[in-house]
Parts: sequence; C-alpha cells; structure tokens
Amino acid sequence: MNAHHILKILTSGAGWLAVDKPAGMSVHNDPGRDLCTLCAARLMADDLLKAGIKPDTDFGVHAVHRLDRDTSGVVLLAARREALRFLAAQFEKRTVSKRYVAILHGIMVPPSGSAWGMWRWPLTKNAAGRRDPAGRGQRKACQTRFRVLATSSHYTQVECAPETGRKHQIRRHAKLAGHPVVGDRRYGSRRSLVYLQEKCGFSRLGLHARALTFLPPDGDKSLTVQASEMPTEFKRLLEMDKV
Repeated sequence: MNAHHILKILTSGAGWLAVDKPAGMSVHNDPGRDLCTLCAARLMADDLLKAGIKPDTDFGVHAVHRLDRDTSGVVLLAARREALRFLAAQFEKRTVSKRYVAILHGIMVPPSGSAWGMWRWPLTKNAAGRRDPAGRGQRKACQTRFRVLATSSHYTQVECAPETGRKHQIRRHAKLAGHPVVGDRRYGSRRSLVYLQEKCGFSRLGLHARALTFLPPDGDKSLTVQASEMPTEFKRLLEMDKV
C-alpha cells in the first residue's frame, strides 16, 4: 500500500498534521498499514513536509485522538512530543469542537423551533451492541447535537456534534433514536447490511468526521480543519435512493 497515493494531508504545522483518514483503515495497531505508520513513511519521504513539521528524532507519528476503523475523516497526528501533549490536553478538557456527517436509516423530521436537536440518552463507558445500545451497567449523561441536512426515500443525512465522549456515542444515540447509521455492523440490522451491499453497493459505515476546531501548538487562534470533500459513497447512496 503506497502512502503517497492513499493519504490526504489536509494541513500541517510545527510538530503536527491533520489527515483525511479513509474508511476501513485503523489509526494504529496495524503495523505497516495503519494511519500512523503510513503517515510516518510519508513524512520521511517528503523533505518539504518534514522540514515544515520538524519531527522529533525517533518519536514517530502518534494519533492525538481516535476514530473507529470504519469511520472516515479528519484525524490529528503529532510528530513531536510537545505537540502531542498540547493537543491531547485539549481533547481531555473537551475544548475541541467535532463535527460529523452521518447517513441514517429512515426519514427524520427536523426538530420544531430549532435547526438543531439533541439526543440525551445516558450511555455506559464501553461499547454495547444492537440489542442494548445504551449498554449494561453504570450509565452517564451524554449529549449529541444533530441537524437534518438532506433526505432521500429511505435515508436521512445529518450533521452531528457530540458534546460528550462515550465510545461509539453517535452510533449508539442514532440506534436509540430509531435511526441507526447505515452500514453499522455493530448496531444496525444484519438484513440492512446485506441489502446495502447487494442492492446499493454500499459496504462501509455511514459516518464521516467532517471537521475539527482546535488551537494549534504553533498558533494563537482556533483553527478549523475540514475534510476535503464528502465521501462519494454517501452522495451515491442518496442519489440512488431518490430514483
């Protein structure tokens, strides 16, 4: 797999870079094929990029936060220790703004009186399953803002902004709302997965990390990094479903 052809580096700065991760790629723990490994190879091969980022010797490239393997979109990576500490602290303090786009099953009616609605189901810390998406055991308050962007005959495209940080929060909240994310092998129905793949050629999770807003280590103003474009699979599914 050639890192030069599959990676989209959206922007970079002293000690950090933002990458548009493809669906199906692990952020780490898959040596030789994961995002961190491939970005490290790209960084070392690109003298101009390396000069701009000025990586620490023998530090490599490390993820500041995580995206599930099946979720595409913006990921922040660090190539210097101080950049990793600076950015990770913002995620821990929840000062980073996250925006996702998801394709959900069913037709959602926009909330009355406001463009944005709120999912407030409490969730357990760990992932759950399709029969009990909230999870068993102690649940804590969770909030996900959402708004309807578009609809087709059977699906709804939404923008989501999680205000808390439970594992699979958007996917679990969507399931609890009765509108699971399309292509979700953990929380969606097996029948829908078969239909999407065989009839629509859709074989990925319908969740995309669209944008992150954060304070860069080498800046004094917040920066918003947005994925270069919407996944083509999303556009194709909505267009096919309008026929």
